[in-house]
Amino acid sequence: MGRMTFVALFLCLSAGAFMVRAEDPYLFFEWKVTYGTISPLGVPQQGILINGQFPGPKINCTSNNNIVVNVFNQLDEPFLLIWNGIQHRKNSWQDGTLGTMCPILPGTNFTYHFQVKDQIGSFYYFPTTGLHKAAGAIGGLQVHSRALIPVPFDNPADEYFLLLGDWYNKGHKTLKKILDSGRSIGRPDGIQINGKSGKVGDKAAEPLFTMESGKTYRYRLCNVGMRTSVNFRLQGHTLKLVEMEGSHTVQNVYDSLDLHVGQCLSVLVTADQAPKDYYLVVSSRFAQKPLSSVAIIRYVNGNGPASPELPPPPANNTEGIAWSMNQFRSFRWNLTASAARPNPQGSYHYGQINITRTIKLVNSRSFVDGKLRFGLNGISHVDSETPLKLAEYFGVSDKAFKYNLLKDEPPQDNTKVILSPNVLNATFRNFVEIIFENHERTIQTYHL
Repeated sequence: MGRMTFVALFLCLSAGAFMVRAEDPYLFFEWKVTYGTISPLGVPQQGILINGQFPGPKINCTSNNNIVVNVFNQLDEPFLLIWNGIQHRKNSWQDGTLGTMCPILPGTNFTYHFQVKDQIGSFYYFPTTGLHKAAGAIGGLQVHSRALIPVPFDNPADEYFLLLGDWYNKGHKTLKKILDSGRSIGRPDGIQINGKSGKVGDKAAEPLFTMESGKTYRYRLCNVGMRTSVNFRLQGHTLKLVEMEGSHTVQNVYDSLDLHVGQCLSVLVTADQAPKDYYLVVSSRFAQKPLSSVAIIRYVNGNGPASPELPPPPANNTEGIAWSMNQFRSFRWNLTASAARPNPQGSYHYGQINITRTIKLVNSRSFVDGKLRFGLNGISHVDSETPLKLAEYFGVSDKAFKYNLLKDEPPQDNTKVILSPNVLNATFRNFVEIIFENHERTIQTYHL
C-alpha cells in the first residue's frame, strides 16, 4: 500500500530571478493495527497484526526519503511504534516512545512523518507500549543508497529481510501480568524466523527464500526478540558482512554470526554450492536451555533435500562469550566507502573530538513494593502522565519531572532505586562519552 510521489516544485519570483526548491520524495503508507491469531512456534495465540500481516509490511526506501505512515489503532489498548535506528535528526517528536509523544488511543489514528536524512542500512520498527513487542507489530525498514552514491559491492541479485529472535507462547497481556506481579517473564519458548519456526526433516516446509546458482544475494537480518542473543548460519555457505547499523563495514567473511537483541546487519551470500535445499539455522546464545529454529533456502531447479547435519553453534559457556566478544571486535568500519553521502565514512575525524563529559551508567536489578525494577545509577524510570517532551515544550516540566536525578557516576549502593521519570540534561553540540557497565548475569541491550 506504499506509493511514491514527488512534491511539486515551488517557483519563487524575486527581482527577475527564479529560485527552484524541491522536497525529497515521499512514501505514503496506511496501516491498520488489529489482533489476530498467529502461531510462530506452532501454538495458536493472539498476536498483533499490521494490515493482517505478521511480520508487518516492510518499508523499502532510499536515503532522504520522507516517510508518512498513517496508523489506525484498532486494538483495545493504547499503541505506539518506534523506528529503531532512525535518527530523526533535529526532531524527535516522531520517535514513538511515551517520553516524547502520547500513545495512539484505541479507535483513533496518528500519522507519523519522518525523514531518513543522510541514512542508509537495515533497521526495523516495533511497538513500545504494553509489551506489544511480544505479540508482533514488527517489520523491516531498509534504506538504500541514492543512485549517485557508490556502494562498496555489486548490486545483489535480490535482497531478503529476516526478522528473527526469541518468542513466548504466552500472550503479551499474560506476560505483562507476570511482570506486574513482581516475577520475571522467564525463559522464552523458542526461536521464530519471519514469524515461523521450522524443524529439521519437516517435509511440508516451504522454502523461505530461493537462490539461483552463481548469483549473490543480500540478506538483511535483525534480532527482534525480547532478551536472547542468537547465532545464525547458512548450511554450506559463508557470510560476507557488508553493513551494520547503517554503516558499511570491512568485508570480512564468517561461517556464523552472533546477533544481539536490537541489532541489525547485512551479509552477502553467494549461491556457490550444489543446487538443492539448505538450512538457515538460528540458535540461542548463552542460554541454559538451548533453543533453535531452521528455515529452508532453496536453489532454483535444485534437486534434493537439505542435509539433516546442521553446522554446529559456537560454545555457550564462558569460552563462547569470549568468542562472541572477539567476533564483535573484528567488525570494522569501511573507512574508504561512502555512506549516505559521497564523502567516505573515514572522513569524519572522530579522533579529534574533544570529549567534554563522561557519563558512567551502571544497570541494576531490584524489587520495589514487591515489583521487579531495573535501574540506571539508582534511578528506575516511570512514565509521567504527560510525555516529557510535551511538558517541556509547554513550559510545565517542573510539574512532570525533575532534571538530573541520575548522576554521571553511579552511587556506592546501586541496589537501592528511586522510581521517577529519568531525564538527563546535556549541552547542545557537546561530545559526551557514555560508559555502560553491567554487573548482572544477563546481557543488556541499550537503544540509544
